[in-house]
Amino acid sequence: MKVRFWGVRGSIASPGPHTVRHGGNTTCIEVRTDDDSLIILDAGTGIFPLAQQLLKRMPVQANIFMTHTHWDHIQGLPFFTPLYIPGNQVRIHGGYDVVTRRGVEQIMDVQLQYSFFPVREAEMKAAIDYRGVNAGEPIVVGDATVTPLLLNHPVVNFGYRIDCGGKSVFFTGDHEPWPNIYHPDDNEHAEFQQMIDQQQAQLDAALAGLDILIADSSYTLAEYPAKVGWGHGTLEGSIAWGRRLGVKTLVCTHHEPERGDDALEAVFADALAAAGPRAGEQCDTEFLLSREGLELVL
Repeated sequence: MKVRFWGVRGSIASPGPHTVRHGGNTTCIEVRTDDDSLIILDAGTGIFPLAQQLLKRMPVQANIFMTHTHWDHIQGLPFFTPLYIPGNQVRIHGGYDVVTRRGVEQIMDVQLQYSFFPVREAEMKAAIDYRGVNAGEPIVVGDATVTPLLLNHPVVNFGYRIDCGGKSVFFTGDHEPWPNIYHPDDNEHAEFQQMIDQQQAQLDAALAGLDILIADSSYTLAEYPAKVGWGHGTLEGSIAWGRRLGVKTLVCTHHEPERGDDALEAVFADALAAAGPRAGEQCDTEFLLSREGLELVL
């Protein structure tokens, strides 16, 4: 199984001289299974350069798994060139939006309104299929199994675990560890914390034996108090999570658009230094910052 990053920024694309090392496109990850089945995680602006690469290997058969419907994760989809070419097959998977009461098909429908985009869905000549996903219900793609897991974000967000040939990778999409909404002095604090701990334990159990964890690590621990409820994690929290799970590789992603490469690498180094070695712990986890073009082979 191969994992390649095509977009690593969060919130808004941020091209320019300060992002050339890690890249300025928003979230898109390509996964190639052992039998060469194509799985794409999210369709941020990074899906456009991926599309140009795919045109060299026609016809395209792709399974796109959408974590959620915020703009930075969907805005590249109308520019996914294989959608316009007859003979290609694209299956788009995603969750049900309890607010709009619509499924994953709304991702296209909303963006392709004539006021916002000059091309209609009817002009897309590929075979397009929309499939809903449910938490914990596995989906078979070629020789791989994709399992959606419901995470914490202001809209419905599914992380996806991909298992193939005895190897596994999990992408969180956007995820904020469940915060306790009560003050420590409140009577409800202890009971709510017990519920949070149970949710986290269930998620950890679902990720047992994981090889690669790709985690939303937008903020630093110092920045987080001002961002509670925005639906994103921290570098320090992701490092601790990767250690606790014992993953072989942790990839921190969804980089803050205002944080250039130098600043990004500095806060990452600080987070690793703060984590430090733990007494008696043997941690073989490799810690990485995502960057466009980064490829991991399992």
